[in-house]
Amino acid sequence: MKAANKSANREYAAVEHSGARTLSIDIGGTGLKASVLDGAGRMLVARVRVPTPDPCPPAVLLRALASLLAPLPSFDRISIGFPGVIRHGHVITAPHFDAKAWQDYPLETAVSRRFGKPARLLNDAEVPGLGIIAERGLEVVLTLGTGVGSAVFWNGRLAPHLELAHHPIGKRKTYNDYIGNEARQALGAKKWSRRVSKAIDIVYSLLHYDVLYLGGGNAVHFVLPLPDNVRIASNDAGITGGIHLWDEDVWQGIRDSHRPHNRKRGSAIRPARRGAVLSLRSNLAGGAPGQRLTAARRGSRS
Repeated sequence: MKAANKSANREYAAVEHSGARTLSIDIGGTGLKASVLDGAGRMLVARVRVPTPDPCPPAVLLRALASLLAPLPSFDRISIGFPGVIRHGHVITAPHFDAKAWQDYPLETAVSRRFGKPARLLNDAEVPGLGIIAERGLEVVLTLGTGVGSAVFWNGRLAPHLELAHHPIGKRKTYNDYIGNEARQALGAKKWSRRVSKAIDIVYSLLHYDVLYLGGGNAVHFVLPLPDNVRIASNDAGITGGIHLWDEDVWQGIRDSHRPHNRKRGSAIRPARRGAVLSLRSNLAGGAPGQRLTAARRGSRS
């Protein structure tokens, strides 16, 4: 594993950064999409798409990607967005696929070996987030597609992953159940949009973000007024955001956010650190703990 990463890094170092072409792959629960980006992150060709195989264990996905990429121009490196929790190039969770087959699978290395180019892997909401955010304050990305993706950024730095998709909302429902694609198709645009609005309110009460971006293929189906600090983002960001995985400062920040802690589960925070942790929580909340969504903010939808 380490030898493969060193080899990939050496190959990347040999590529002139300004002229490097990036193959950007967006793996979704129902569709696989890809395009090749120039050195500035612009798509050189229109993105291509094929349905996601079902079932989709790792070997099947790799074969599907080979077919997907066949019509695309040459590339020097690969960026991958995957719908699940990612740590150090490994898939930790794969809720849309066979969880057992994907557990701890080294997808980053597997893709690099299959296509002979260095690869970098990140959650599929965090990839577009890198291309959407303004790098000011607390910014949140929610992607609405087959399920719900989420990413959190603080002054442009990626925070540890927040997997809202499987968090409970309402009675016996997760965010995936509540505002995923099946719910949209069953409810229709207006009722589904009301649910999305409720989810936005809950996420605000949780994080007190400065800006929230709605992305993913289903964001265009939202039909209600949005608060001033909520914006619709282009679905192309799932592809174009891939360029940022090859910004070394950004990538180091991502690796830092994935770094494991040595503290054992259940052990108490040491008193010397408790004040710093509380201060961080207050900063992330944007104010005093327990602050509620204001009436003025709710009124901005009217």
